[in-house]
Amino acid sequence: MKLSLKKHSKFIEKGLHFQCQGSGKCCVSRGEYGEVYLTREDRKKMAEHLGLSVGEFKKKYCAGADGVWGLIQPEGLEDCIFLKDKRCQVYEARPTQCRTWPFWPENMNAKAWKKEVVAFCPGAQVTTKKSLRSSKEIEKELSDQIRAEKEIFES
Repeated sequence: MKLSLKKHSKFIEKGLHFQCQGSGKCCVSRGEYGEVYLTREDRKKMAEHLGLSVGEFKKKYCAGADGVWGLIQPEGLEDCIFLKDKRCQVYEARPTQCRTWPFWPENMNAKAWKKEVVAFCPGAQVTTKKSLRSSKEIEKELSDQIRAEKEIFES
């Protein structure tokens, strides 16, 4: 995966509205979406936050195959294992994938933004001056997500 923001620049040039509303909707599986993948740094931060060694954290909360690690998803549970009462229990140490939502490469066009973000996420429905995220802010989130995906899937 090549780190390229250029193809998204036209869509984000005026910024996008997003302000997390704490609904927890992004923490619940929906169809094909639901996997939470973890970088090495994500695992380290989460383990530290929970007072565990990385090995203990992986054993208790992760599943992995071919070097790709993600949070376990117990059978029949659609919510993230760290979602309690619509609140993330590891918010300060949440994975890159969670921190960068909704500014993922696949959401950075008008059609996907409207269908996958605005229609689903209350945070993208807020259109106040405070909710307008600049193109520079969005580019930072996109860069972080692209780097994480590269580490997870290409290492």
